Amino acid sequence: MPELSVIVHGPNTQDRLTGLLVSLAAHPHPDVEVIVAAVGPWAQETARAYAPEMLVLPLPDGTDDAAARSAGAARASGRWLHFVHAKDALPVGGPRMVAERAAELPDEVDVLLFDHVRSTWETSGLPSADGPRLARAGRAAHLLDDLARSALRITPLLGNRALRTSFWQAHEPGLTTPDEPYAAYATLLRADRIAALNQVAYEHHELRPESLPPVTAEQHYSLVDRYEALLALAQTRAASRATAASTAATAGSAGPTNPAAPTSTGSPGPTTRAVHAVLYDVMVRDCLRTFARTTMPDPVAREFFRRAAEAAVRRRPPEYRRPAGPEGIRRALLEEDAYTRYRAFQAANRARRAAKSAVRDRRRQVAAALGDRHYRKALSRPVDPNLAVFAAYWNRGVACNPAAIAAKLTELAPQVHPVWVVTPENAPLLPPHTDHVLPGTRRYREVLATAKYLVNNVNFPNAIVKRPDAVHLQTHHGTPLKRMGVDQMEFPAAAKGLDFEALLARIDKWDYSVSANSHSTRMWERAYPSRFVSLDHGYPRNDVYYTATAADIRTIRDRLGIPPNRRAILYAPTHRDYEAGWTPRLDLATLADQLGEDTVLLVRGHYFYDGTPSPLTALRRSGRVIDVSAYDPVEDLSLAADALVTDYSSIMFDYANLDRPIVVFADDWETYRSTRGVYFDLIAEPPGQVARTQRELTEILTTTAWRDEGATKARAAFRRRFCEYDDGRAAERVVRRVFLGESEDALPPVTPLEERTPAPSPEEAL
Repeated sequence: MPELSVIVHGPNTQDRLTGLLVSLAAHPHPDVEVIVAAVGPWAQETARAYAPEMLVLPLPDGTDDAAARSAGAARASGRWLHFVHAKDALPVGGPRMVAERAAELPDEVDVLLFDHVRSTWETSGLPSADGPRLARAGRAAHLLDDLARSALRITPLLGNRALRTSFWQAHEPGLTTPDEPYAAYATLLRADRIAALNQVAYEHHELRPESLPPVTAEQHYSLVDRYEALLALAQTRAASRATAASTAATAGSAGPTNPAAPTSTGSPGPTTRAVHAVLYDVMVRDCLRTFARTTMPDPVAREFFRRAAEAAVRRRPPEYRRPAGPEGIRRALLEEDAYTRYRAFQAANRARRAAKSAVRDRRRQVAAALGDRHYRKALSRPVDPNLAVFAAYWNRGVACNPAAIAAKLTELAPQVHPVWVVTPENAPLLPPHTDHVLPGTRRYREVLATAKYLVNNVNFPNAIVKRPDAVHLQTHHGTPLKRMGVDQMEFPAAAKGLDFEALLARIDKWDYSVSANSHSTRMWERAYPSRFVSLDHGYPRNDVYYTATAADIRTIRDRLGIPPNRRAILYAPTHRDYEAGWTPRLDLATLADQLGEDTVLLVRGHYFYDGTPSPLTALRRSGRVIDVSAYDPVEDLSLAADALVTDYSSIMFDYANLDRPIVVFADDWETYRSTRGVYFDLIAEPPGQVARTQRELTEILTTTAWRDEGATKARAAFRRRFCEYDDGRAAERVVRRVFLGESEDALPPVTPLEERTPAPSPEEAL
């Protein structure tokens, strides 16, 4: 019996089915069966051509989605069902992830929720807003009552959840409806327990509205009917639970000790009432959003508003309180069925927003014109040969390769004055006495116009002019595994509307490009085609991995609060273009427990998510999980760690200089590779052990596998390839070449890998 039955259902709309079946056929999994409920001749022809090994159920044209789902489920033999519409897609590896997570779940779990990306006729791979909600669930099983505020706000698709087959069979009549959002909500309302998988395992495709039949008045009204039916189901569910609790109490039970449970008198408990309250809030928001954003004839709009108003009053929870502000006014007008006043309120809001926008635009235009005039005037002044402008990570502060170059510049060429570009919010975090400018200020324009040297690990703004006697030094900020530059053209989800013409114009300003290894040199020349000179000198930020002392490492560990004789593992995952926010892909609390008291986890989120609320707060108290997401520099964290656990982050290439164990946790490699694009197969050429599941990772870290002979051999091959130029003197070579004008032959040669001595390990530093 397979763990998961993927039921592909529906017609071959706009030939979407072909790609879905090709992908499934190319990546079979022993615990996953695929059933194709093919509606109509085109879908059947496609299934026979591209899915000869799959079970194909031919269904007549016009069979609705509900009937197609039921037909497929009737032939399924898996313990779990995943309904996939023929117009949608599955990320490579998605079925495997769902099957593996489902296999871990206890029998009382009926629904497994997971993340998805959204594609339209214009874009692909847009992240959903569901990631943080799924993360709150962790890996435990939950009653809906305990998770209502998150679960009921998960996008209502059947494709972003798997259903236990026995659950489907028990509730099929109540779930068999062409109204997919209703069915999706109903799975949660009828489930005993629900669980989550905070990974992307589905791609929902939105068809162009103009390619679909016009929406009828009754279809507009059905939105209200849907929520009326769902709130009635929630009320029935609450009454059933209250009756069950009352029966148990009558039979001699001491009654519920949990205040969230139904009370012995038969009235719903507070979290049971929360289900109704959250669902009511979802209904009102959805109705108001639909009314505001959907074009309807005035009679239809009036009737829709009237029905929504009646439902809002009829289904309003007794303890309900309207929110403050404009949203509260909207809801009050809805409850009063004040259609005309609501339209007037809408018009007034639009006018007010338009007026504010016009004022802001005018102010920006005036400021931009003045700034541009000042910048152009500054460009007429001579270039200052002793002025260098530095920036890193979109003006976050003193960091990365630019910071290492600036430090060495002070030592070797003190006559060159460094000025850092930094955002207002990061300025207070600068080292004392750091000369800096804020973007958009008068001095900012002056230094950018007159500096001889401009150093950045990303790009300066498009408007910056490349003066003939100025030098632009691009340091980059990692060795490329993922596709970069113009190589992203094939991966729109990663490019996210990147203006490639503007990118090429920025690249053409580069004089030098710093590289850590031959791989990077070749990929930079491919991704950024221009006339720059490659400086094969190593990454200056990695010098510290050869110059740090045992005392330095002890000091860093003391600063981080790592007790002596404890193993410190740095977990540093990368950004995913198909996720809206950062959440750990591991159950860190469970992992910390399994690794034991002698291990400390240092957890670092990607810098793209600065400002995102950390999900690690509750784990900090244990002392065995330390949130280092805001800690700089990252090189300190690497020096403090006995081992690195990462996925596809470029930190692995830097950390390899230390010749310490690296474990790759690649739970969604196929999705990442197909969505982001990569330059080589990390799974085939890893820097150490590879884990595809948390169970595998735990086994590696609780045995000697993390640093065994196989891991050491893989790391040695990885270091030969990617630590080619890093020897502790990269910053010196860059400064002498770029700022002092020395020839390549006069620079210190790169020390061969076998002759280098990395910084001592924490164990050696004791």
